[in-house]
Amino acid sequence: MNRRTMRQQAEFTTHEEAGGTTVAFAGPLTIGRVGALDARLRELGPVRGVDLSGVTAIDTVGAWLAWRTARDGDAEITGESEEARRLIEAVSRSRAEVDVAAPRPELAERVPEAVGEMVSSWGQGSIGILGFLGQLILSAGATLREPRRFRGKSLVRQMELVGVSALGIIGLMSFLVGIVIAQQGAVQLQQFGAEVYTVNLTGRLAMRELGVLMTAIMVAGRSGSAFAAQIGTMKLTEEVDAMRTIGVSPIEALVLPRVLAAVLMMPLLGFYAAVLAIIGGAFISNFVLGIPFVTFLLRIQEVVPIRDLWVGVIKAPFFGLIIALSGCYQGMNVRANAEEVGLKTTMAVVQAIFMVIVLDAFFAVFFTHVGWG
Repeated sequence: MNRRTMRQQAEFTTHEEAGGTTVAFAGPLTIGRVGALDARLRELGPVRGVDLSGVTAIDTVGAWLAWRTARDGDAEITGESEEARRLIEAVSRSRAEVDVAAPRPELAERVPEAVGEMVSSWGQGSIGILGFLGQLILSAGATLREPRRFRGKSLVRQMELVGVSALGIIGLMSFLVGIVIAQQGAVQLQQFGAEVYTVNLTGRLAMRELGVLMTAIMVAGRSGSAFAAQIGTMKLTEEVDAMRTIGVSPIEALVLPRVLAAVLMMPLLGFYAAVLAIIGGAFISNFVLGIPFVTFLLRIQEVVPIRDLWVGVIKAPFFGLIIALSGCYQGMNVRANAEEVGLKTTMAVVQAIFMVIVLDAFFAVFFTHVGWG
């Protein structure tokens, strides 16, 4: 006989009486000894009584099993020890809390509720960002009144991180985008014998739209997320609270240099991206269309009006403001734990890209109405 069969297992017997079935448990009613009792008890159906006088030991699992058996038939538990009674009472209280929980609403109710919550959160977020922008404007005004409070070294450092360090990836991305625009444009225009207008397409699209827009998306993913993560981490480590304690404004020290760096660097990065996109278009056109590289660049000067350059330059600072504002705002709103840093960083990137695209659509309509279309 092996060791397992020598161990005493919990058992139960049933007694049929006029009022119904009574279940009498015997042996240790513990997690390691109940075995297959649960499945067998479920087959019995409602019972009239539960007798625990033969139980030699009991734990929470055994108490739940006895209570569940009695509850299914609204039966009375008898013969229990003091320990068993306390465990059964505890199990019954916890189960009661679960049972009275509100049922999950139907799909028809959950969808409007989710939409309402999303709209409400967007409204609250918009109000919060406007309030944050107000704080930033007040801090900028205070800094203008007392220029010595401005942190020049911090601004230069942030300009390096936002602009100089991003030249490589933005340049490569723009060069490849220019190749795609020119190649795909040439394929479509060749159907009408107008492939020479590939120069117009590449130049105007790069200067007006894709140069600054793709740069803004890249800066949002690169610098906007960094702003949120850096400031959020400082919030968790209570560095921001420590700055307030010693009389240093976190808006002036952390937010203002980052916002100014993004606003100042975005026009330069946008122009740089547009130039690289045009160079990419000239590079591929040299092979696909047979247009010499230098001829393509000279043609750009003739077909791209100077106002297209100004359209991109005007939009860029607003894009930079949105990206930096969103990243810093989400970073300053980190409250609970390290997980929230990741969530706020993601929200900063998504929010910035969404607002940049919305603002770009607004500018497209605006410039069309003023005759710069």
